[in-house]
Amino acid sequence: MGANTSQVSELSDNSSLRSLVGTESISENDPFWNQLISFTFISPTSSGESKLLEEAVIPLAKKLIENNPRTGNFGALVKVFLGRTKELKISTECQDQLFIWQAHNALLMIRCLLKVFIREMSEEELHQQFSYQERAPGYCGAETESEDLLEELLSNLVHLIVEVPLLDITYSILFEAVTTLLVFFSYQLFHKDILRDGLIYQHILKGRCLCLTSRLVKTLLYNFIRQEKCPPPATHIFEPKAEGGLLYGLASGVASGLWSVFTLGGVGSKAGIDQEHNPLPLSSQSLLLLLVLANLTDGPDWPNPYRQAITCFRNTQDTSSLPAEHPHTFQINFNSLYTALCEQQRSDQATLLLYTLLHQNANMRTYMLSRTDMDNLVMPILEILYHVEERNSHHVYMALIILLILTEDDAFNRSIHEVVLKNITWYTERSLTEISLGSLLILVVIRTIQFNMTRTRDKYLHTNCLAALANMSAQFRCLHQYAAQRIISLFALLSKKHNKVLEQATHSLRGRQGDNTALPDYAQDLNVIEEVIRMMLEIINSCLCNSLHHNPNLVYALLYKRELFEQFRTHPSFQDIMQNLDTVIGFFSQRLEQAGSDLSVERVQEVIMKGAQALPKDRLKKFPELKFKYVEEDQPEDFFIPYVWSLVFNSGVGLYWNPQGIELFSMDSG
Repeated sequence: MGANTSQVSELSDNSSLRSLVGTESISENDPFWNQLISFTFISPTSSGESKLLEEAVIPLAKKLIENNPRTGNFGALVKVFLGRTKELKISTECQDQLFIWQAHNALLMIRCLLKVFIREMSEEELHQQFSYQERAPGYCGAETESEDLLEELLSNLVHLIVEVPLLDITYSILFEAVTTLLVFFSYQLFHKDILRDGLIYQHILKGRCLCLTSRLVKTLLYNFIRQEKCPPPATHIFEPKAEGGLLYGLASGVASGLWSVFTLGGVGSKAGIDQEHNPLPLSSQSLLLLLVLANLTDGPDWPNPYRQAITCFRNTQDTSSLPAEHPHTFQINFNSLYTALCEQQRSDQATLLLYTLLHQNANMRTYMLSRTDMDNLVMPILEILYHVEERNSHHVYMALIILLILTEDDAFNRSIHEVVLKNITWYTERSLTEISLGSLLILVVIRTIQFNMTRTRDKYLHTNCLAALANMSAQFRCLHQYAAQRIISLFALLSKKHNKVLEQATHSLRGRQGDNTALPDYAQDLNVIEEVIRMMLEIINSCLCNSLHHNPNLVYALLYKRELFEQFRTHPSFQDIMQNLDTVIGFFSQRLEQAGSDLSVERVQEVIMKGAQALPKDRLKKFPELKFKYVEEDQPEDFFIPYVWSLVFNSGVGLYWNPQGIELFSMDSG
């Protein structure tokens, strides 16, 4: 980095960089800057290379921190970049690739220095680094009024992102602008408490950037939607027009390595081989920035405008007038956004965006629920849950909340049983040649509960699973035999755990001879298990009361394991709900006895189907409808901000932070 430098190891010895961080002031008009930003340094392609770059930049940045108050060279570098951004749109129209390339290089240098500055100093001290004026020869000591360079840079970055079109020649600088904004917000990584104010927050949330809120959110969403790959490599970008001259002098020494800089040189991934798996650095980085902006906290006297924009944007096909009470609303193609969300659910950040839109944007939620191809959205979510042991707990949690929100809608709960799927390749426990989406959802959610009970024992996780099943239960239709068996097998597991805790409590009481100090722990465990058992009984009861004739497989599974329910018939916590199950079990048992002995499976199913039509509905006691609604907990930022920044830390393209300095989250949760 610096004129004609190409290796990280050479940075500290580069004469141009030594001049930048040295003790001599360099005027922003000095030809030095053209030389400095005409380098062939290829951006890092892996986390290891990013780390090497960071380590090489740190001593240079620290030297600049020491000398910048006297030289103002950092401010001069920023002004050089700002001077070029004013011509970027024209340069793009004129295909002036050299100009765009130099602007990109200047911004890359600023970003690398800023990253160290932010780790080393407070926001106030950072602001001072921007405000130091150059002390060029002839400087007479008088302070001059100057614009706020920090705000000017932030504003220009936002303008650059929303105004410069995404083309092959602008891909690199647009990526760098998004990345630099992420770096500005990275102060949060070094604070355990949630940051709720500050200079950068104020500039972005209510400064000159405020009027661009909706355009920035829309652009970042479209970057995610478009999924543009890095431009293809090329050998020569500039052909010398004549010997000598500025163009030839700048370009001739760098032509061979130039396109690598333009296309990020593989900047788009943590490892070089990942370039094929994640060839979408601008899309990935834009999504991370969008999530950071959406989860900024409200200020003391102003709401987060980016969250407002995400909450109220509408479909391009919506022809009604835009409401005045939503100043940051805009329109976007819902079909394109829906398609991108379906295709990208393998990543935490795409799942988090889906959750954000479902939970906060009523327009988008209504649109998604109206789709006739919901399987395209639900299947990736189920695959996340199926591979629960390979996913982090936050990703699993968000996937479950998405299902819970979807199951709040009765039409969704009906329609998923009408969608027939064939040959689910990722479901490897059994061969599912044909199954409804609804039955598959039940299979996967119950499997998640069972995994949670045996491994993590997260109460919130299985509570949300059961809530989703409860919302669906009245609409259970034609359950696949495996889904019906899984419902009963979960009840069997709960019954076994219930009996085990009772046995342990009894044994402990006898062994302690009157010392009851340990009993509260057993009582708490027993209470949790009985709550889950009660919920499962209510789910089974809801299905029997509302759609008995549609679910012969569930009745069959119930009869096959009828002994499981015996012990709960007289239990005070379950007596009321057990009445209906007793009625159903007794009614069908009698029918089967009347049909004779040694019945085949087919004959048993035939008796059940006929009996389901004959059982009078008034014999089953009515219970309140099971309906659960997802509500965010108080102060959701305590969960979401560390989660979002753990995604930036782990998935940020071409970014590396030393884990030893991270305060916001522990490394095992990050």
